[in-house]
Amino acid sequence: MASLNVGNLGEYLREQRRTAQLSLRQLAEAAGVSNPYLSQIERGLRKPSAEVLQQVAKALRISAETLYVRAGILDAERDRDEVETRAVLLADPSLNEKQKQVLLQIYESFRKENGFGGPDGAEQADQGDAAVHDPRTVGGHDAGPQQTAG
Repeated sequence: MASLNVGNLGEYLREQRRTAQLSLRQLAEAAGVSNPYLSQIERGLRKPSAEVLQQVAKALRISAETLYVRAGILDAERDRDEVETRAVLLADPSLNEKQKQVLLQIYESFRKENGFGGPDGAEQADQGDAAVHDPRTVGGHDAGPQQTAG
């Protein structure tokens, strides 16, 4: 089970920021968050959202998944396969960005259909106009003729 260990997250962020030789102010600016808010996260006083963690990870050039695990958003053991699947899809050089996003959305819709929800929006990339609300549709378009019982 994922437990919230926000203090551990803050210590880890501070260590990563110092390794990157960034001041608190520089990291806050690069991540698009306020300096006081980032300071509170580092001191373990605030629990950041997955979106904020993603912005901070990008600014530090580290894995967002690592921060999600440290923040208790992802359970390292349970979600390893999901993270690996997403990483493989995103790394495939034969797919363009829109194709990757559509595949991730289909993957997520099947996971939800099978009772596995997403990590509270974690690692949800910008989905643009490629919304998939029904597993039978791709990018808002019908994926093909549907069989109906008759």
